[in-house]
Amino acid sequence: MNFQITDAVKHLLIINVLFFIATQIYGDQMYEWFALWFPKNANFGIWQIATHMFMHGGFSHILFNMFGLWMFGVPVERYLGKNKFLFLYFSAGLGAVLFQLGSYYFNYIPAFNELINSGLSSVQIVEMLTTNQTNIELIGNQLENLKELYPIYNASMVGASGCIMGILAAFGIMNPNAELMLIFLPIPIKAKYFIPGIILLDVISAVSGQSFFSPSNTAYMAHVGGAIVGGIVMWYWKKNSFNNRRWN
Repeated sequence: MNFQITDAVKHLLIINVLFFIATQIYGDQMYEWFALWFPKNANFGIWQIATHMFMHGGFSHILFNMFGLWMFGVPVERYLGKNKFLFLYFSAGLGAVLFQLGSYYFNYIPAFNELINSGLSSVQIVEMLTTNQTNIELIGNQLENLKELYPIYNASMVGASGCIMGILAAFGIMNPNAELMLIFLPIPIKAKYFIPGIILLDVISAVSGQSFFSPSNTAYMAHVGGAIVGGIVMWYWKKNSFNNRRWN
């Protein structure tokens, strides 16, 4: 397999590295501007839906993501062509956003409504979620609901992981019998089993909060969303013989 770097992968690698260098220089200001914040948070900006894909939380985070981009992105780009590869990449990233924010809202809305029904105003709730302090006496389940809302309201999402999961899913559809291995579990497993297994573990982690291979603050549903969208896009193109109509 030819792993000479392809054009789109090369430019994505450069952009991610430049964002990472800027983050090391400007620190928290970069996360405030370019990480994807929960839409109810004052830090949220619509541009973050795209920019968060180039932000990373640390050296190991960007290292593993960029390794995955090179390892799987190169053969996928060769198979698809540059423009379709970029469409797949960013579609997977948007799928990651949709699934992760959807999971946040699934938990946020009921708890928020319960607080409103308990007599708190939306202004009071937002102030307490912003400052993590309260100047009023809380009653009933108000404290529990605030504790549930606080990490969601203050959540920020960074990383190309959703995009990479989409590329990985696409690679698996391209090469279902290719044998893949985890670094810490060097047992070859065919892609058609390996990739669904990884997605299933992310779903379990999202539901249970139990991390298997990733840090506990991983946006698991972003992984799931990226993989599902990337897989659907590649499945559709492969089914419809896209290769006769490449976007060159």
